[in-house]
Amino acid sequence: MITVHGWNGTAATLGMKRSSLEARVYELNGHGMRVETAMMVQAYSGTTLFAQAVAAASGGVFIELPTAGPLDGVELESKFHELYGEIGDLSREYRAAIEDGEIDARERVKLQRIEGAMHKTMKELMTTMFRVYCRRPADAAAREVAK
Repeated sequence: MITVHGWNGTAATLGMKRSSLEARVYELNGHGMRVETAMMVQAYSGTTLFAQAVAAASGGVFIELPTAGPLDGVELESKFHELYGEIGDLSREYRAAIEDGEIDARERVKLQRIEGAMHKTMKELMTTMFRVYCRRPADAAAREVAK
């Protein structure tokens, strides 16, 4: 995240010296990076790298939700078609991977990459669905919990 604006630019934005930022990032002399500071660096960099790192360290993946705005059924239809395509991709990769009776490391990475895309698409689909068709935010939450 720091490479987007460099050490000096990022440190200046945070109101600190480069050496102070480096001490936090590299945990030197008892310093450490606070979550709030990492979130500010993430926002300044215009990335989601910190969120991705936390999700990966927790055994998951970060899924960025669609931005709010006027939504309709067209976006939903598009997401359904995207998901159908990803299921097809997964099926093709699976068939190719098991031709020799074993899924090797390279094939596993391909399958997991498709899986990650499918999870992201599914979350976007459900979020869009609830934003379009739920009248109140509580309705969306209740429906998601009931799954």
